[in-house]
Amino acid sequence: MPRIAPPADFYRPAAYCAEESVGYLMKRIMLSIVHQADKRLDAHGLTSAQWGPLLRLRTSGASTVAELARWLQVDAGAMTRLLDRLEKKGLCKRVRSTEDRRVVQVEITPEGETAVAEVPAVLAEVMNAHLAGFSKTEWLALKTYLQRMLETGEALRDAD
Repeated sequence: MPRIAPPADFYRPAAYCAEESVGYLMKRIMLSIVHQADKRLDAHGLTSAQWGPLLRLRTSGASTVAELARWLQVDAGAMTRLLDRLEKKGLCKRVRSTEDRRVVQVEITPEGETAVAEVPAVLAEVMNAHLAGFSKTEWLALKTYLQRMLETGEALRDAD
């Protein structure tokens, strides 16, 4: 198990201001990114909830419902309902494993491939727009800081 550094003491209860919280700022940024991506992908009939699993299937291949739910950080019930909608649109299909009938694989369909084809370009455009004014060095530093926070968060979760 990775060693967790002692907590920082940047925030003080008596002076805590949500608007200055790193978590609050990250959430606001994420909502802005999703909003801009959804706005551009609306013409393709996709929402962020829909293009997320399709993009994952496109880049990683077939996956189980549980794997997709873990990757998207949603519960299995929500993932099942989302897959129902995507399957109804013909963008993915569920296929029972031939080795273990209890396992259901989710696969992207040719229609799903077509629908998700523009997503990487849209995401690159949206991310670059949000990073306007950053130097490459600042961008790389930001990614490093966020990866460190993520690793620490995962270590804290695993320690529970």
